[in-house]
Parts: sequence; C-alpha cells; structure tokens
Amino acid sequence: MTGGAPDALPAVEAAWREHSRRVLATLIRLLRDFDLAEEALHEAFLAAAATWPRDGIPANPRAWLVSAGRFKAIDRLRRRARFDKAAEELAREFEHEMEPAADENDMAIRDDQLRLIFTCCHPALPAEAQVALTLRELCGLTTEEIARAFLAATPAIAQRIVRAKAKIRDAGIPYEVPDGPELPERLDSVLRVIYLVFNEGYAAHSGAALTRADLSGEAIRLGRLMAELLPDAETFGLLALMLINESRRRARLSPEGEIVLLADQDRALWDRGLIAEGAALVDRAFATRHIGPYTLQAAIAAVHALAETAEETDWDQIVALYDVLMRAAPSPVVRLNRAVAVGMARGPDTGAELIAALLGEGELAGYHLAHAALADMLRRAGRPRAAHDAYAKALELCRLEPEQRFLRKRMEETRSLGGGDA
Repeated sequence: MTGGAPDALPAVEAAWREHSRRVLATLIRLLRDFDLAEEALHEAFLAAAATWPRDGIPANPRAWLVSAGRFKAIDRLRRRARFDKAAEELAREFEHEMEPAADENDMAIRDDQLRLIFTCCHPALPAEAQVALTLRELCGLTTEEIARAFLAATPAIAQRIVRAKAKIRDAGIPYEVPDGPELPERLDSVLRVIYLVFNEGYAAHSGAALTRADLSGEAIRLGRLMAELLPDAETFGLLALMLINESRRRARLSPEGEIVLLADQDRALWDRGLIAEGAALVDRAFATRHIGPYTLQAAIAAVHALAETAEETDWDQIVALYDVLMRAAPSPVVRLNRAVAVGMARGPDTGAELIAALLGEGELAGYHLAHAALADMLRRAGRPRAAHDAYAKALELCRLEPEQRFLRKRMEETRSLGGGDA
C-alpha cells in the first residue's frame, strides 16, 4: 500500500465502478452463495472506505477487495455459528480451501465472470430468470432497471431473481464453465444475455444518458472471452455485431449531447479499427457456413459501416439480409427494421405503408421506435401532419431524455411544414 491518501474515498468510488462486479463474481466462486457474496462485497467496500484513507490505496485494489470480502464472510459465518453449526463448518472449510489473496491473479478473476454467466444461464433456470439474474449479479443493474428492460413489474423481477438464486443453491448448480457437448447447448442462453447487456449499454432504456459505456464495454469483453472459449460462428457474429455498433459511439451524440442519426453522423469519428475487426469476424462466421441471427445482424451492421457515405449504403443488400434474418429469427422488431430498409431502398411511401401495417397488428403499439420510424418515413414522403402525429405518439412512449429532445425537435420541424396544431 501507499501511505495515507486524502483521495482514498474517490478511489473507493472508482473501485466500485471498475471492480465491484468482478469482485462479486470471484466471491460467488469462493463462497458458493450469492447472498453471502453480496453481503461480503458490501462489507469489503465499507472496510475500504474506513481503511484506505488511513493506510493508503492498495497496489491491487481488486485483490484487496476479494481478500477483505472473503474474510468478512468468514467472520459473518462465525457470528452465526452459535446458532447454526453448519455455518461454523462452512467458516472452517472456507479458511482451509481459499487461496491466499496474492494468488487471485487477474486471469483467475477475469474468468470468474465467465463462470458466473454459465451458472446464471444454467438450463435448470427459466430463460427469463437467467437474463434477470445475470443482469443483476454480473452487471449490477438495479431490479428497477431490469424491470424496465423487460417491460415488467419490479416485484415480479425481484421474485425471479430470488427464486433463481434459491434454485442454484438448492440444486447445487456448479459454478463452472461446462465442457463437452453441454457447452454448445448452453451457448444460446449465454449469447442472448451478453447481447442484452450490450444493448443496455449501447441504448439505455431510460434516464438522462443515451448510453452506458461501462455495460457495453463489459459485454464486449465477455464476447471476446466467449470467442476464445468457443470459436463458433454465432460467437464470432455476436462479437462482430457489438464491435461494429460500438464503433459509432462517438458519433451518436453532438457536442451538445443531442442525438445524431446514422445518416447524419460524422463518419470520421467512427472507430475504423473496431469496424475492421468486426468485418473480419463476419467473414470468419460466414466461412463456417453455419450462419445464425447474430451473424446476419452483424453483416447488416457491416454494410452500413463500410459505406463511405450514407448515400452509398447498399439498401438492397440490407433488405436481402433482412429477408434471410426473417427466416432464421422472425420477430416484430426484425420486421420493423426490414420495413425501414425497404423504405430506404424503394421509397418512403412503401416504407410507411409497411410500418403502419405492423403497428396495426398491435405487437409494436407500445414501442416508441416503431412510431418514430413511421414518422420518419412520413416526413420523407412529404406528409408533415401525419409525421407530426407519429412523432407525438413516439414521444408519449419514450423514456430516454436525449430521444425525447430529438422527437420534440422533429415535431417542431414538421409543425413548421404544416403538421400539428400550427
């Protein structure tokens, strides 16, 4: 450790942001109990807040926190021992089994998060519980944030998480990465969870910020680990999709914090290294001839990213890729995205007709981006009044502040062209 540090408390806060989820994953491996590990995590950070200002910031904060959390858990079990003999036995077991903190190197701690994903995505858990538990434990989303992502009630999500933890404990689900035929069987669930984490970071569901770079960065890191562990076409495809989307992060907002649509973005701000890496992964995935939904989405993203200008985008190729994606993984959102692509390729009136028909079916009626897409097609088609009304509906459903500001701006533009009440 360094000597006493006046800036130790900010360092504790920074350590929470950077290390808390990784420390938790390691504590879950060591303690084999989600709730005990969560208690130990919080006690470790309380200890850091008390100790670091006096003794200084440790050279390896993450290892320090793991060690502190481990011993806090042992102390907690000892306090319970007078009422529960099993707790006393566990405390002794943890003392003998746990490795010294110095041996908990970066590689071991890194892999703990991958183990945690496979534990949370065990087939014994319902699919919705797998995702909720991973978002809560691995990424630190609050129950309220997860509920918004699922469009579900907060108490229902809380119950999913509690029941999933109980199932892992009672069924003795191992904290490990499976091998043999079990690994690819579990891959779909794991990839789905990683992509949901990325999406929450790339396009947050509500609040003042459009993105959460910490979450999308974690998802990409986990995607890289998965690509190393299982070099499968869809693993390549998912990593490619995340990398290509992430390449545009700096261009998605103006210096004033306003949304910039893809067609209007400064492509000089795009990260060409990420695009090249993503495009190479798409090629690797296609070379396997086992093409799945993530690979197809990545291929669509690559067509956008490799176009020198928005006008040079090959919309016919994008429509063709969406046609294949519709057969591989049909969904209302895929149909919506295909309708937008058709509108760009064949004219906004055609696009507006397709999107309006989708909204009429009801599944996307509460999805603000569907109404915004309709509004954009109507605006392009020279129908400002109808566009204004569609933007207003999108605004009514939207929870993200930058998007709300963008929609209000579009409403003003269409009003000036003869839409709305003006």
